[in-house]
Amino acid sequence: MSTVGSDRSSLKQLRELDAQFDAQLAEYSSPKKNPKPAKKGKKPFLLYRWIAKLLVAIGLLLLPFFLLIRVSLFTYSSYGLNGWLALGSGVLATITLLVFYGSYLSFRFSGKARMRKFLFQSTAVMVLSYCCYALLYLSSMNVKNEQERAHYRSLHPILRVTVATATLADSDLVITDMHRTPEEYLKMGLTPRQQSLHYHQPTGYVHAVDLRTRGRAEWKNWLTAHLLNMLGYQTLRHVGTADHLHVPLPLND
Repeated sequence: MSTVGSDRSSLKQLRELDAQFDAQLAEYSSPKKNPKPAKKGKKPFLLYRWIAKLLVAIGLLLLPFFLLIRVSLFTYSSYGLNGWLALGSGVLATITLLVFYGSYLSFRFSGKARMRKFLFQSTAVMVLSYCCYALLYLSSMNVKNEQERAHYRSLHPILRVTVATATLADSDLVITDMHRTPEEYLKMGLTPRQQSLHYHQPTGYVHAVDLRTRGRAEWKNWLTAHLLNMLGYQTLRHVGTADHLHVPLPLND
C-alpha cells in the first residue's frame, strides 16, 4: 500500500511540473507588445530649449546696462537735457527695471510680488555705485598712456559711463584719444581744426573719444561699432594717422 501511495504522489508532482512547464512555454511563445519607440528629435529640442534659455538669461543680464546708456542718450539728444539730467533719467529707468526683476523673482519663489522699500533702496544703491565707479575710474590697461588717463574726468559723463561699460564687456579695449588741442594736431602733422569734439565744449566737457582698432580682430571692431550704434551713437572709422574708431557725442543745443 505504501508503494502505491508513493507512486501516486510522484505522479501528482510530475503533473504539476508539467503544468508549470506548459504555462511558462505559453508565456514565452506569446507575442510581446513592442515598446514605444523614443520620440525622435526630443534631445535636440531640449538642447535648443536650453540654448534659448541661456540666451534669454544673458540678454536679461545685459539689458540694465543697455537701458542705462540708451535712455541717457535718448533724453539727451531728443529732449535737449543737460548731461547730468539725461544720465539721471537713464539711472531711474535702470532702477525701475531692476525693481521689476526683484519683484518677479519674489513672486516666482514666494508667490507674492513684494514691492518693499528695501528692494528699491538696494537697487538704487547698486546702480548709483556703478555710475560713480564709471564716472571716476578708468583702468590704466584700457588707455594708451597716463597722460590720456588724466583727461578721463574731462570726458562727458554719458561718454564715461559708456566707456566704462564697454571696457567691462571687452577688457582689451584701449582708448587712444580723449582731449586734444590744436597744438597736438600740429605735432601729428595735421592741420589744426577750427572745431573738434575733442576740444573742451561750452558744456565744459570733451564730447568725443577714440578707440584703438589696430591690432584687434576685425570682428571685434565690427561688433564694438555696431553695439555703440545700437546704443545711439554714430561711430566713424578713421584711417588717417592711425586706424581708430571715433565715438562722438554731438552737442544737443
